[in-house]
Amino acid sequence: MSKSEVKPKNKVSAKAYFKRYWQLYAMLLLPMIYFIIFKYTPMQYIQIAWKDYKLNMSVWQMPVTGEHGLKYFNQAFRNMDFWYSVRNTLLLNILDLILGFPAPIIFALILNELRAQKFKKTVQTVAYMPHFLSWVIISSLALQLFAPSTGLVNMVFEKIGVGPIPFLNDSTHWIFTYIFIGIWQSFGWNSIIYLAAITSINPELYEAAAVDGAGRFRKMWHVTLPSIRPTIVVLLIINLGHILGSSFDRPFALQNNTVMDVANVISTFVYTNGIKGLKFSMTTAVGLFQSVIGLIFLLISDRVAKKLGERGIW
Repeated sequence: MSKSEVKPKNKVSAKAYFKRYWQLYAMLLLPMIYFIIFKYTPMQYIQIAWKDYKLNMSVWQMPVTGEHGLKYFNQAFRNMDFWYSVRNTLLLNILDLILGFPAPIIFALILNELRAQKFKKTVQTVAYMPHFLSWVIISSLALQLFAPSTGLVNMVFEKIGVGPIPFLNDSTHWIFTYIFIGIWQSFGWNSIIYLAAITSINPELYEAAAVDGAGRFRKMWHVTLPSIRPTIVVLLIINLGHILGSSFDRPFALQNNTVMDVANVISTFVYTNGIKGLKFSMTTAVGLFQSVIGLIFLLISDRVAKKLGERGIW
């Protein structure tokens, strides 16, 4: 059979494939347009980190700054507030990872063991609800609950003779209050992916474990956890990739002047210096530095996971 006879057959096969699955490719069109417009097109403005920002000029026309284009990187690295924000970001994210990452896993495991379906659904609904509250609302609730003199929690503590605790006004107490509120807000929603992974486990594994005399805890430890380990590893890698990243709304809503030594993170530093201080080039350099470090953490954690026998993220 000649090559000319094979080619038309392959072309027909590809045409038939796209004719059959064109709806799936059409569904991809909208997210692709979104990413092109809102993710890839703005990347051209990364150049601002090496240029003197001029409001009346295109980003391609702006002049390159001095010091071999590294003026604003040097400016940021010489700024002690920047290094304080890096320290605070790492501290809060590491504590979030240590204390917050296991919370949805534990919650999903416990929820999976519940047999009363109505109670299970009620618990799920209550746990998911905080995810839909904005951090402005959550910070208002935190103020009402944890304020030193008028907060409900401290009022109860005073009644039992413990005394007021400065949850929001002392740096150490603020850190753990910040972590606790973050866990409360997200653990229910984050447990969804683990519950989905648990439902895909083959029931025969539990039956075999029961035949061997395993109880609920043993089934959880030797069947459920090993089965969802790939999911846990992938999410852990993604979280490590954000170790130097930080959302803006959470720290900004919960911070106050008495705890700025620990509450000022990179995102609030960028807001203060970039938006309010109009230092767009310097804060673009800070954002680029943050992204590069995050990518390095992501690649290292993925490599380590693969070395340990896990699949990684790609």
